[in-house]
Amino acid sequence: MPVIAIIPARYDSTRLPGKALSAIGGVPMIVRVMRQARRARSLARVIVATDDERIAAAVRAAGGEAAMTSAAHQSGTDRIAEVARRVTAEIYLNVQGDQPFIAPEDLDALSAAMTADAGLAMATLATPIADLEEWRNPNKVKVVCGAHGDALYFSRSPIPCMRDGGGVPAAARRHIGVYGYRRDFLLRFAALTPGVLEGIEKLEQLRALEHGYRIRVVNSAAPSLEVDTPEDLELANRAARDAE
Repeated sequence: MPVIAIIPARYDSTRLPGKALSAIGGVPMIVRVMRQARRARSLARVIVATDDERIAAAVRAAGGEAAMTSAAHQSGTDRIAEVARRVTAEIYLNVQGDQPFIAPEDLDALSAAMTADAGLAMATLATPIADLEEWRNPNKVKVVCGAHGDALYFSRSPIPCMRDGGGVPAAARRHIGVYGYRRDFLLRFAALTPGVLEGIEKLEQLRALEHGYRIRVVNSAAPSLEVDTPEDLELANRAARDAE
């Protein structure tokens, strides 16, 4: 069975209302994400999962595939799981709708990690942090890993903490919000009770760790900008102009 990407997208956003349709270089952000995902060689299909007709219309106008989902979902994973119940695949990639420059190579690397290890239920991406401001920014999620490359913890706090002071530790990594799931795990994960740490950090991936599942962390080849705030949107427009 194939690997497919599902891009969850909703219109409402606390920090940036209408984020999915925000223009970057004159192109709606959700369309840019979709186009980047469609360039990945490992993907048989790319679907935008949304509860908003405006987003679905923008995707379809750009030649993409949109699936309408319930407005009651509390997370992107719940939205993806709804589509997975209708569309069968072995592996699903959850590509966040706020990553307009996600590298196709990174999606292929995530697919490769999942297909290479049949016992791996979930995987994600990360990239080294060299910038002190990014390390301290709570909007940029950090991850620490064990010796075998599996996540130990995700946090909005700057981890690992340098007890003796200094700059950014060599082990500091920024999490990139793209996930790979096997179908059976995705459906099981969506049904799990949200965890205590997940509620504190507001990080859904902690639910998997709290319930004892491992998450493989794959190195990103080309770390991408995640658009969370108006300032990020301006950076994205600047990057789009520079790429022209």
